[in-house]
Amino acid sequence: MSHTHSSTPSSTPSPAVAGHATSARPSPAWVILGAVSVIFHLGLIFYGLAPALISRPIHMALALPWILIFMARTPFERASGWVLTGLGVAACGFLVVNHDALLQQYGFIDTPLQMVIGAFLVLLALEAARRAIGWPLPLVALVALLYGLFGDLIPGQFGHPGMPLPSFMGTLTISEGGLWGSLTGVSVGVVAIFVIFGAVLNAGEAGRGFMNLAGAMAGRLTGGAAKVSVISSALMGSISGSASANVASTGAITIPGMVRLGYPRSLAGGVEAVASSGGQIMPPLMGAGAFVMVELTGTPYTQIMAAAMLPAILYFATVWVGINAYATRHDLKPLAEKDRPSGCEVLITSLFFAVPFVTLLERIFVGGYTPQYAASLAIFAGLALLFLDVSLSFSLRGFTARLAEALVTAGRQVAVIGSIIICASLVIGVLAMTGLGVKITSGILALSNDMLWPALLLTALACLVLGMEVPTTAAYVICVSVAGPALISLGLEPLLAHLFVFWFALLSTITPPVCGGVFIAAGMVGESWLRVAFKAMALGIGLYLIPLAMVANPEVIQLASAPGAAVFDMLKIGVGLAAISFGVIARRAVWWRLLLVVAGALIVFMV
Repeated sequence: MSHTHSSTPSSTPSPAVAGHATSARPSPAWVILGAVSVIFHLGLIFYGLAPALISRPIHMALALPWILIFMARTPFERASGWVLTGLGVAACGFLVVNHDALLQQYGFIDTPLQMVIGAFLVLLALEAARRAIGWPLPLVALVALLYGLFGDLIPGQFGHPGMPLPSFMGTLTISEGGLWGSLTGVSVGVVAIFVIFGAVLNAGEAGRGFMNLAGAMAGRLTGGAAKVSVISSALMGSISGSASANVASTGAITIPGMVRLGYPRSLAGGVEAVASSGGQIMPPLMGAGAFVMVELTGTPYTQIMAAAMLPAILYFATVWVGINAYATRHDLKPLAEKDRPSGCEVLITSLFFAVPFVTLLERIFVGGYTPQYAASLAIFAGLALLFLDVSLSFSLRGFTARLAEALVTAGRQVAVIGSIIICASLVIGVLAMTGLGVKITSGILALSNDMLWPALLLTALACLVLGMEVPTTAAYVICVSVAGPALISLGLEPLLAHLFVFWFALLSTITPPVCGGVFIAAGMVGESWLRVAFKAMALGIGLYLIPLAMVANPEVIQLASAPGAAVFDMLKIGVGLAAISFGVIARRAVWWRLLLVVAGALIVFMV
């Protein structure tokens, strides 16, 4: 996501993904480094969690070569990357070796060497994030750091009393705050495991299984090619957690298929961009956001998954209705018989994702294990399936190639997400130390005149603006840190407040002027990005309305505790959204469409 902005961290384009994109065989050095990263993160799950000042600096040290060398775009970046990686590994190693002594300092730096190492690590975190995803997030972090250092010079309520430099820098770099805070712990112990899980599935035949299942389910329907894109992207996105990566992978198959059947190019691109953007709100995995939400809310992962389920279904159902509405304008043909998979093919290829998914869910819900432990077991199930190809033929050579691809993909994506979360952790650290988050919360309450709906709209606007330049997870973390307390103080349940912010952090994937999923889809389909964006916004109208509908109908997220009320609210919201979607898109008289939109809005928000 640099800038090819994209919706999530793992979509970062890199010349070297190279391993996969340009050559069948990634460099052995990167395969080995990927193996080290995978073994380290899995080892933490099976052999007990290491102290934070050991595991989290090692996590950063393992990320540095991927960001600074592997993803280097120029000879200078590569050369400087080697130097920065060497120094960064040494600095992280210093923390690991001296972690016992550093803990006794309680976040206060007491030697010049520690100050130099601390300052270097902060700058390195900024540079790693810049190289991974571009300038915006590091600039936000830099502004936060400058505020922490010089905010005592600001008069009035937005200043702070100031703090000694050794204390400020120590809290950020040698204690479990700042760089090594709880968010980084989530990246190390949970997000990395699910990224590895997704990389293993994607290296095998799971993607083909998703496409075949979608083709069997929707291929024969009106607008079948578009509906195949919706289903396959929902399934694929739930493990990749990346809109742009999802567009690039499933879109390579679905977009040409839609164009071949005569779909308008802008519609083909819009369908894929909207469908791919929904992956991050689709349980069970939801990218990195669900696990960050676990940390920030203290809500068990299974409850977050249950809360997110019905709104996600509503999102994709609204896209489905939108496709039917576009069928009133265009002849949206089903998939040709020859392009639909046979039942046997669907059954065989579905095993490649069904076995790991069933392992994951069974170990969570029946075995009672933590999500990360269950995912670790599912990874081994996925690794075993890498021995087989789509014809169920055993191949050691095929296993080696697929494993190498999985290791390189996992190592790179863990590094990119790690660099984003470590940089965002600096912002959270400064907000906590200076009390700025509380002051911004007060400002939101004052601007909204202590009324919930104006505060929601202010928060939505902040999420949209921040999400334009910052990956979804980072936009969510920063927005919810400053706006979440205001929404909660106005009566919103904490989990509902977090889901509201998380959904709106996704807006920028399809909303101009910066819409990463749309840009990639438009490039693939050869159409103006603005036309693709307008189609995507019409199809994805649920992304704008469902968070507001969740606030108006809070039972819809209570599937675990009140399933009857949750399903009733889902059906009610679904009817209203269907009316709005059809009214916005369908080819009918203007007065009739307006009537549908008004009736739909009344059903969603008033009934």
